[in-house]
Amino acid sequence: MSETGVDALPAHPLLKNDYASEWLGIELLKVDDGHATITMKLRQEMLNGFGIAHGGMIFAFADTAFALACNPHTGSADTITVASGVDINFLKPGIPGRTLTAVADRRQQQGRSGIYDIQIFQSVPGAEDEVLAEFRGRSRTVPKPS
Repeated sequence: MSETGVDALPAHPLLKNDYASEWLGIELLKVDDGHATITMKLRQEMLNGFGIAHGGMIFAFADTAFALACNPHTGSADTITVASGVDINFLKPGIPGRTLTAVADRRQQQGRSGIYDIQIFQSVPGAEDEVLAEFRGRSRTVPKPS
């Protein structure tokens, strides 16, 4: 088992060789068809020069939830689903040491194209979690690269 506990994650073929998610320390809480919930702790090496979460770290975290929701947890022999475009809105600064949670949900699926919304929450000591960012992903299912 790795230091981050990634080896203990519930089975999802996408995580088998996902070294970025392992480095982020992502934990998979729930995955269903069109849905994923993940968490991670905001560590010092994820901060920018202002001492708050680097936007790229928040984006990568949300992108992992997006990928998990897009791709079946049973795997696919022939196809993968990837981002065709995304938008992210940062609403609050990410505070070091807090736990982040991303909740990804499919909104629409038409043929090979889909739309997913991902909310990123931040824990707040003694209060309810707050929305840190909103991410909307557009997906496209394509043949697996050979």
